[in-house]
Amino acid sequence: MSENARPSAPTVEGHSGEYTHRQVLTILSGLMLGMFLGALDQTIVSTSIRTIADDLHGLSVQAWVTTAYLITATITTPIYGKLGDLYGRKKLFMFAITVFIAGSALCSFASTMYELAAARAFQGLGAGGLFTLVLAIIGDIVSPRERARYTGYFMAMFGTASVLGPLIGGFFAGADTILGIDGWRWVFLVNVPIGIVALAVVYRTLHVHHDQRTGIRIDWWGAAALVVGLVPLLIVAEQGRAWGWDSPRAMAAYVVGGLGLVAFFLVERAMGDSALIPLRIFRIRAAAVTIAASVIVGVAMFGGIMLLPLYMQIVHGATPTESGLLMLPMVAGMMAGSIGSGVVISRTGHIRLFPIFGSAVMSIGLFLLSFTTADTPLLLVDLAMLVLGLGLGNCMQPLLLIVQSAVPPTEIGVATSSATFFRQIGGTIGVAVFLSVLFSSVGANIADALQEDARTDAWAQTVRDPDVLADPIDGQVIRELEHPTPGGGVLARVQDDSSIIDRMDPVLAHPFKQGFADSMARVFLIAGSVGVVGFLILLLLPPVELRATSASVAARAQAETGSDTAHG
Repeated sequence: MSENARPSAPTVEGHSGEYTHRQVLTILSGLMLGMFLGALDQTIVSTSIRTIADDLHGLSVQAWVTTAYLITATITTPIYGKLGDLYGRKKLFMFAITVFIAGSALCSFASTMYELAAARAFQGLGAGGLFTLVLAIIGDIVSPRERARYTGYFMAMFGTASVLGPLIGGFFAGADTILGIDGWRWVFLVNVPIGIVALAVVYRTLHVHHDQRTGIRIDWWGAAALVVGLVPLLIVAEQGRAWGWDSPRAMAAYVVGGLGLVAFFLVERAMGDSALIPLRIFRIRAAAVTIAASVIVGVAMFGGIMLLPLYMQIVHGATPTESGLLMLPMVAGMMAGSIGSGVVISRTGHIRLFPIFGSAVMSIGLFLLSFTTADTPLLLVDLAMLVLGLGLGNCMQPLLLIVQSAVPPTEIGVATSSATFFRQIGGTIGVAVFLSVLFSSVGANIADALQEDARTDAWAQTVRDPDVLADPIDGQVIRELEHPTPGGGVLARVQDDSSIIDRMDPVLAHPFKQGFADSMARVFLIAGSVGVVGFLILLLLPPVELRATSASVAARAQAETGSDTAHG
């Protein structure tokens, strides 16, 4: 297929498409492999982070690893979107994959959690382009209504990544060494060969037409102001519990971040059409509501979901592989919700009710998870995750389709990156704040659970058992409970190395698991409440007519007629 392939006949009756179904599938093969790289990385890391953190003695600071990655991925998302609109997306997509590969290699050399966080931050510079550029390219070549036809391909890819990620991550994390290298380091090294294959496939298959725009400046000042505004605020969100929310360092972060956001607003207003995120987008009601909801959904989604692998591993003693497989009910719910909504949207063109319904179901799923304890049967947890997945599946794709149809076709990259950007902002805030809530409350919850279990007959028998007393871990736990150690002893150690819990006697381990479960339930409750706010915001969403043509066709038609008002 040539770079400027333009079939003259429409691909579907009544649809003036630029690419045939076969050409779209060819392009999709490259896009899906690039997106698979990012999706696989997320599932591998999320299911093995506990093992990595325990090995590097930093479970309580794992938020730095997650937050650093999300910060750089978030900040670069609108930059990729804007540059893609201006100069085309293929070279940018290949650049993003290359940076992601290099960052993955750096992660494998980390010797501390802070080094790993720095490497993940570099990796995030590439990750910011993987998803937003794929979604924008799809918007270029396929109309919003027809795009639902291809939802199954992407959901199948995510489903495959969700199954393979835990298996691969669990295998690597569970191995002491592979070829003389620590097993968990292969969690990141595996991205290198996959990324190289992705680069080759993208180079050969991704041939899309782009009409380069001239007379547009690159908003570097806006990008710099965005960095100044977001980084201090996201850092204090993660470190607030350690610094103190009203400490001098926290106050300095608030001030610097606030000034950065004010500067970003002023720069964007001055840049006009060249702005990184044009402010006029927010004057479109559908886009404004969708973007506001994306922030809220991001907080609830990322903040809630990232706890589920920890819950499975710490509370239920699952291995990284098992915890990933135990997430499959949520994946199945997401696939069912996304494919089901995609089919209905493709046939009817009606979309408004789906994100409203999805946000409500997502909130219900999070509220159900807030009732989990250390003794909750996994079947009930699976049902709650299935509900959560159904909500997310009905919510995520419709939000993106709405914002892409609400803006002029020449700005679909900006619209896509803006929606993704604000969702990631919400996710970054959610991860930082919710991990802070978790670890700031887990110590007190464990202490409460210890007091409650200490009154049971099983506990009394266990602490007098000679075999238990002779065990190095169990004996230390019993001695420290009778004579508390300054600094917290084992109670503090489990927050940095939770694998200690798995080596305890089940009776002694129970209050530690219950303490973590109580803290996680509190996070799920907060996430569900945030989801309700998203539901209320989405009730303000006006009816949206999905564009019947791809963005590239609509943009060319707009240019040919000289019209500036074609919004699809």
